[in-house]
Amino acid sequence: MKIVVLDGYTENPGDLDWGCLETFGELTVYDRTDVTDEDGIISRIGDAQIVVTNKTPVTRRVMDACQIRFIAVLATGYNVVDCDCAGEKGIPVSNVPAYGTAAVGQFAIALLLEICHHIGHHDQTVKAGKWQNNQDWCYWDYPLIELAGKTMGIIGFGRIGQTTGRIARALGMRVLAYDKNPAGSDPAAMEDSALAIAEYTSLDRLLAESDVIALHCPLLPDTEGIINRDTIGKMKDGVILINNSRGPLIVEKDLADALNCGKVRAAGLDVVSAEPVKADNPLLTAKNCIITPHISWASRESRQRIMDCTAENIRSWLDGTPVNVVNEYRFYK
Repeated sequence: MKIVVLDGYTENPGDLDWGCLETFGELTVYDRTDVTDEDGIISRIGDAQIVVTNKTPVTRRVMDACQIRFIAVLATGYNVVDCDCAGEKGIPVSNVPAYGTAAVGQFAIALLLEICHHIGHHDQTVKAGKWQNNQDWCYWDYPLIELAGKTMGIIGFGRIGQTTGRIARALGMRVLAYDKNPAGSDPAAMEDSALAIAEYTSLDRLLAESDVIALHCPLLPDTEGIINRDTIGKMKDGVILINNSRGPLIVEKDLADALNCGKVRAAGLDVVSAEPVKADNPLLTAKNCIITPHISWASRESRQRIMDCTAENIRSWLDGTPVNVVNEYRFYK
């Protein structure tokens, strides 16, 4: 059995071990593959039966040209694979669900705390000599914000939203939640009672009452652009926005305008609409906007879970009982 990993570097830049995949056959790992070069992708897959990908597309042309029998995605999102074509060809596509719940919730709060305290900025000013030359015993260059007693509104209240909500509650915040499926459609997401964490409410009420709004919803036709000029207009003046879910949930020009005029006090973003970020993204020059390079998921612990789950996905397929399958496919004897 031949296995090829098309773009393994972000999953494993050297601190993990691919050995768990080597147990299944002859393994070839590429750090990166040009996502625009279908011929190059086909060449790298060659006669491998198992393809492991993160962001490298596996298209109909690629599948037509190769002998793929199983596709493992090193992520939860699987839009890089033509799942319909895979299904027609009897190729299961498996993903890695729920590996980064703790890390992503923690990162959402980290973005919020950085906005509240500007820790990085103040560290830099101390090391630049400002404190030792200051006439007072302390100083702060930005207003410092206490979260206790304030309201966090969370749009999308599945596993990650609930994790963020629990941390917000621990900080003394009141939590409101908006979700199209209150209490979640997946019972496994309800490790604690969601109702003990947050009060479910309408989107309009959440927008109107929240001091902080965190986005934890999937990108769907009815959530794309959910933060836009109209919804921002329904928010409190001085609201803080956190998004480490999906960039296209926000109409970026509208948010930039709101930041620049002060309607939105600050934004903490780990995602943007096109990634890597483009030089003309209006949020790069907007006031009080923190942007990190889509790293909420990337703790070593989360990446190890991805590795372990991918190995289990391959093992289960080889045993004839594939798990975490995201497409419908026909069995071929």
